[in-house]
Amino acid sequence: MDPKALVEIESIKQLKARYFRLLDTKDWDAWEQVFTDDARLRWGAEPGQVMEGRAAIRAGVSASLEGAITVHHGHMPEIEIDTPQTAHGIWAMFDRVDHPAYLLVGHGHYHERYRKQDGAWRIADLELRRLHEDRRRKT
Repeated sequence: MDPKALVEIESIKQLKARYFRLLDTKDWDAWEQVFTDDARLRWGAEPGQVMEGRAAIRAGVSASLEGAITVHHGHMPEIEIDTPQTAHGIWAMFDRVDHPAYLLVGHGHYHERYRKQDGAWRIADLELRRLHEDRRRKT
């Protein structure tokens, strides 16, 4: 593999690591910067689970996780550089969301497209496809 491609792939891995850390620490100002201005995020088919635009993603995700303690892990990335400005990848994932109303433990994959914006890789499209979800309502 071209050494330049390896550097770009490592940059995307660092981007995704920031995504998880900033999400779990609820650093919303920094977290929204991992996305392109026109990013799209899909994490389910229900209303409110498809968001378009960096500001809408921040608002929707931060509201849905209000009061929650979360742990997100991404593993085994498969990343391909398509052009000097675009790439795509798939990450195996695990998450635990301890929300005031429910406890969720899930497994699946993030399917993502990346684009360079302002000289840095950012997430342009993110779709979470769950393979298994254990959600229990709290009483």
